Amino acid sequence: MQVTLLKGKLHMASVTQAELWYDGSCAIDEDLVKLAGLREFEKIDIYNVDNGERFHTYVILAEAGSGTISMNGAAARRVQVGDRVIIAAYGQFEEQEADEYKPKLVYLNKDNSVERSTNTIPVQKN
Repeated sequence: MQVTLLKGKLHMASVTQAELWYDGSCAIDEDLVKLAGLREFEKIDIYNVDNGERFHTYVILAEAGSGTISMNGAAARRVQVGDRVIIAAYGQFEEQEADEYKPKLVYLNKDNSVERSTNTIPVQKN
């Protein structure tokens, strides 16, 4: 049996551009793509923390070191520049593989610089 797990995420990225008439996708700084273990053309889910929108698109590369997070095409209608978003990708794993797997979690500052990177989330307490 296979199980779907979080593969990687960019947490609290700031949208830097919204380009309605560009090919539908999300352009992400190439350095951030690599750090989160994402791939060009990979399907991603985007969760807009500011307005609650949730949608799918795919990764395209933006210039390395630019801090770019650009929502393109129809996705541009789901955000405003400056919105904070979570960008997540999931993978299918065999149960044995899933027991050992650790996701790549990248936490960003408001300017899309890396605050920290980890592979665990602390247990939530009341």
